[in-house]
Amino acid sequence: MNLVELTERLHAIRDRNDWRQFHSPKNLAMAASVEMSELVEIFQWLTEDQSRQLPADKLAHAGQEVGDIVLYLLLLCSELGLDMNEVVNNKLADSERRFS
Repeated sequence: MNLVELTERLHAIRDRNDWRQFHSPKNLAMAASVEMSELVEIFQWLTEDQSRQLPADKLAHAGQEVGDIVLYLLLLCSELGLDMNEVVNNKLADSERRFS
């Protein structure tokens, strides 16, 4: 599935639940930040090795949080009129120029 299809599915959920009123760029950025904090919490107090070898339940939880973050970022891009593919490709190209 591509990002356009994912965004369309997200919009369908949003519209079905009348959530658009809450999906301002500010709110979506804050929601993504909250989900990032929940991801960070999974790793809090782990050693470097432990963080690379999460038990299955914690790995599944981390995956859920990553999914939440990505979905909020897709919604944020949609609200701002940004193309996620373009934004990510531009940033990657910038990193390649700067760090290669």
